[in-house]
Amino acid sequence: MARDSSVLDDESTASTDEEAIGGDSNNELLHRRSYMKLAGATTAAATLAGTASAAEDYDVLKARGQTIRVGRDETFENKLIDLTTGGSFMIYVEGANSVIRNIGFKGLYRGDGFMISINAGPGDILIENVYLGDGATKEGSDFVHGPGAVFMHKGSEADLTFRNCNVQGYPNNGFYCSNTPYGGSVRFENCFGKNNGVTTFRCGSENDEIVNCVAYNDNTDYGRGYGGYGETNGRPVWVWNGGTVTIRDSHFADGPYPYALVAGASGSSGSIDFQSGGIRGQIRRANGSTVSVSSDVSSDPDLSIPNGVPTSPKAAATGGESGDSSGESDTGRSDSEPAQLPNVLLVDGSPSAATRYEFSVDGELEHSNDEGASLDDEDTIDGSTVSGTVADWKDAFRFDGELTGLTVDGPGTVLVNGEQVDPAAYGQRLPHTLTVTGRGSPSSYEITVDGTIELVSDDQPTEDATTISGSTVQSSLSDGSQSFRFSGTLTDVTFTDGEADVTLDGEPIDPSDYGDHAMTPHAIVIDGNQADGPSTYSFEIDGTVVKTTYRGASIDDDDVIEDSAVRGAVENCLDAYWFDGDITDFRLCGDAAVEVQYNARDQ
Repeated sequence: MARDSSVLDDESTASTDEEAIGGDSNNELLHRRSYMKLAGATTAAATLAGTASAAEDYDVLKARGQTIRVGRDETFENKLIDLTTGGSFMIYVEGANSVIRNIGFKGLYRGDGFMISINAGPGDILIENVYLGDGATKEGSDFVHGPGAVFMHKGSEADLTFRNCNVQGYPNNGFYCSNTPYGGSVRFENCFGKNNGVTTFRCGSENDEIVNCVAYNDNTDYGRGYGGYGETNGRPVWVWNGGTVTIRDSHFADGPYPYALVAGASGSSGSIDFQSGGIRGQIRRANGSTVSVSSDVSSDPDLSIPNGVPTSPKAAATGGESGDSSGESDTGRSDSEPAQLPNVLLVDGSPSAATRYEFSVDGELEHSNDEGASLDDEDTIDGSTVSGTVADWKDAFRFDGELTGLTVDGPGTVLVNGEQVDPAAYGQRLPHTLTVTGRGSPSSYEITVDGTIELVSDDQPTEDATTISGSTVQSSLSDGSQSFRFSGTLTDVTFTDGEADVTLDGEPIDPSDYGDHAMTPHAIVIDGNQADGPSTYSFEIDGTVVKTTYRGASIDDDDVIEDSAVRGAVENCLDAYWFDGDITDFRLCGDAAVEVQYNARDQ
C-alpha cells in the first residue's frame, strides 16, 4: 500500500532559563525513507499477507512496507507484527470511534517513522494491550533521533486512551502526544515505558492524564544504535504548552538525563499536578512552568511493570496479561522465577546477504532479546541445538554449559559473552552428510537445503552429469552412490524420475517427509543480462517457491526466500524460481527483463 505524506507539526526547540531542552527541531519528524525504491516498478497486489495461527486466535503479519489504515468505527486487533524481516510497518489511525487492540510488534525495528500514527477527527480512540518492547535502532535512520513508537498529529481532534501498553527502546519518543493543545486529549492508563529517547510520556492538554503508569531510563550505552538516545534525552514525562496535566498513582525515575519530569517547551509554559505515586530525580520548570507535587508522592518509586501490561509480542497478540508488579523491573520476572541463563550467544547478521547458522550446547538453551536481538519463532530450538537465519538483524540466545558445535554459512558473525568466536574451532563448516544410492535403474532427483551443499563423493558415476549450485543439487544415477555435505536443514528431496535410497547422517530417510514433492509447475525468470546496471526485485507467492538453475540461472546466497516471499538482485546474470499458485505481489527496481512461464515443465 502506498503511504500518504504525514502532516508535520511546527514544534521547535525548547529553551529555559537553565538550559535548552532538546537539541533539534521537529521539521522532519515524520519524513521517512522509502522501504523500496519503485522507479519502473510493477505492483501485482497489495503487500499485506496474514497467516492465521491454528493454535491461537491471532494473525502474523510480516513487515514489508505496509501502512494499515484504520478508519472510523473500525477495529484492528489480534495481530503479531513481525519486524524481523527488516521491513517497515505503520498503523495509521484516520478515523475516530476506533479500536487498536492486542497488537504485538516482534523484533528490533529498523525502519523510519512511527509505528502507530494518529490523525483523526472528533471522537474516541482506544489503543490497548500493545507490545512495543523490542525497541528500534537509529542506525541508517534519516531522523536526528531515529524512529519512534506512537505519534499524534497536530491536526488530530480525537480523545485518545492508551491502556496496558509496553513501549521500550524507541529513540524518538515513546508516546509523542504533545499536540493535544491544538485539539483532542490523551489519557495513559496502566502503561510502561523504558529507555525511550526524548520522552516516554509526552503530552500537554488540561484534559490529559497519566494514571498508574511507570517510566524510567537506565541505558548508559549511547554507541550501540538500538534503543539509543542522546545525552540530553530520555525524560520519563515531558509536558508541553497547554493546561495542567494530572498524574496519579504513577512512578518515574531519571537516568543519564537527570530530569524525571520536565514542564514547558518552545517558549511556552506547562503545568503538572502530580497527586500520588513516586519519583526519583530532578524536576525542570521551563518558561515559568508550574509543577505541583503532593505529599503522597514518594521519593522511592516502584519501577516494576504494572499488572496487565504485556511483556512479549505473543502475549499482546493473544490478549494475554503477562505483566508483573513484584519482580525485577527490567524483565518483569517475579522473585520466584529462575534466574536467567548465564551465557549469551549473539548472531550478528549483515545487510549484504543472509547468514544461516546452527549451534549446539551441552546445557539449557532459550531465546533472548539481549543486545536488541529479534525474538524470532522461525529460529528453531531442538533440545540443545539451534538453527536459524539472520540478515540485517540480530538473533540472541541464553544458555548454560559450553558451546559444543557451531556452523556459520554467510557473512554474519557470532559472539559469546561479547567475544567473537571462530566457527572453525567448533567442528566442520558443513556438518551434515546426505547420500543417494542407486537401485540399478535410472533415477533423477533434486535436493534443496536452507544452507550450502557440496559434492564430496570420490566414486561418482561418470555417465550422468551432476549440477551443484549453492543450496540446490540436481543429479541422476543408476548404480553407485553420490554423497553431499551441507549446512542448515534439508528442506526438499524430489525424485523426478525413478527411485533411490537416501540416508541423512547415516540414517535412512523417506524423501516424502521432506518438502512439497509435487513438482512446482510454473517458472518466473528475472534476466539482468541486458539491463543497464543492477536490478533488485521482490515478490510473494500464495503457494510454494524454490530456487532453480532453470535456463542457466544462478543460485545466489544473497537471494533470500522467507516462507513464500522472495527478494534478490541480478546484474549480468539470470535468477529463476519454480512456483505453484499465483504471484500476489511483485516489485522491480531496475530494467531487468521479467518472464512468467505457466506450466513451464510441460513446454
